[in-house]
Amino acid sequence: MMQTENWQIRRWYEAIHHCERQAEGYALITVVTTAGSTPREQGTKMVVTAGRQYDTIGGGHLEFKAIELAREALAQSIQGNHNQQALHHFPLASTLGQCCGGAIKILIETHVSHRQVLALFGAGHVAQALVPILAQLPLTIRWIDNRESLTPAQPLASNVEFIADDTPAGEIPLLPSGSWVVIMTHDHQLDFELAEKALKQEHLPYVGMIGSHTKAKRFVHRLAAKGINNRRLEDFYSPIGLTDIPGKQPIEVAVSVSAQIIQRLHGVNHTSQQTEPVASSQANIT
Repeated sequence: MMQTENWQIRRWYEAIHHCERQAEGYALITVVTTAGSTPREQGTKMVVTAGRQYDTIGGGHLEFKAIELAREALAQSIQGNHNQQALHHFPLASTLGQCCGGAIKILIETHVSHRQVLALFGAGHVAQALVPILAQLPLTIRWIDNRESLTPAQPLASNVEFIADDTPAGEIPLLPSGSWVVIMTHDHQLDFELAEKALKQEHLPYVGMIGSHTKAKRFVHRLAAKGINNRRLEDFYSPIGLTDIPGKQPIEVAVSVSAQIIQRLHGVNHTSQQTEPVASSQANIT
C-alpha cells in the first residue's frame, strides 16, 4: 500500500485523510449559510494547508480571501499548538466585488496534529500485545507488516492504522518528519533492511529494534559497512525495552517496550536511563 501523492488528491475528504496520515496541519473551510445568488451551496468544503489547497468553494475573490484567512489561522494554530474555529460573513457584491450579489458565511476550522507518529513494523505476538497499550497514548500509530493474513479481525483504535505491504521498507520514506520507528518483524533480514532504510532517512530521529545484544552489535557492524555514519548510528536503539522489567512473554516484552516509549514521550533520554544507542554501548565496551 502506497500513500496517495499530493498531486493526485482532488477532494477535500481525500485531503483530510492525507493530512491526518502525514500529521500535517490543515484548515477546513465550510460554507455554512448562503443568501441570494452565491457561487456554491451550503455545505461546500475545501481544505487548505500551508502550501496547498484542495477542492473549491467557488473560486474568485471569495475563495482567495478564504484561503488567506485560513492560512493566517493555521499559522497561529501551529505556533500556539491549538486548534481554532472562526465564522466569516461576506456580502459578495459590496465586500468582494463579485457579481453574484448574494451573501455567504464560511466556517474556518484549523486542525493541528498533537500526536507523535510511531511506525511499528511487525505484527507478531509482541506487536499484538504492544499495540493496544500504545493506542492509549498520544500517538498516531502506523502498524505495518508484509503478511496480509495478520490484518486484525477486530476494529482498531482510531489512532491506529494497519498497513499490509509486500515491501514494508517502502513505507519508511513516506513517514512524516520526526516519526519514531520501532522494528519487530519475524525476519532478521527484513529487520536489517528496515533499520538500514530508516537510518538513511535524516528526518527520522529514533529507530528502535527488538532483539538480543548480539543481534544489535552485528547489525551495527553491517550498517556501518553499508555506509551508515556514526551520527546516525547514535539514533539506533537496540535492544529496546526497560531492563528492569523482566520476562520474555509477549505481554511482558510489550510492557517493557511501552514503558520506554512513555519515557520518550515525556522527554526522558534513554542514554541517561537504561537503553543506550547501540553505537554508544559498543564504544563503551571496546
